Amino acid sequence: MTDRNRGKSPSQRQLKVGELIRHALAAIFARGEIVDDVLDQYSLTVSEVRMTPDLKLATVFVLPLGGEGAEDVVKHLDKHKRFLRGDLARRVSLKFMPELRFKIDTSFASSRRIDELLASPKVARDLDD
Repeated sequence: MTDRNRGKSPSQRQLKVGELIRHALAAIFARGEIVDDVLDQYSLTVSEVRMTPDLKLATVFVLPLGGEGAEDVVKHLDKHKRFLRGDLARRVSLKFMPELRFKIDTSFASSRRIDELLASPKVARDLDD
């Protein structure tokens, strides 16, 4: 991210391209189109794809169902980046297909932690006052 884009919300174009890529990746994962013994063991969730302002890099946030083996999944997805990028180029009509970067999605764990904090008796007592 450049300094002038830091802190700004993504443009409509970034959001649209991110969603197109997210849907295409979800379809690829759902159909099991990647031949990999490790990835075959997991059901993957693609929660978000964040695009850089120049649309040259896509950060894909993934999480296996249940959250177990997330590091292993990301390592194996990184091995198949080239295949996935080529497959995406056939499915999504863009002038240039962005490079893919896979990361573990931690938003589910964060939201669960917030829920636990809000449900704790100490916080509930403070909210009632």
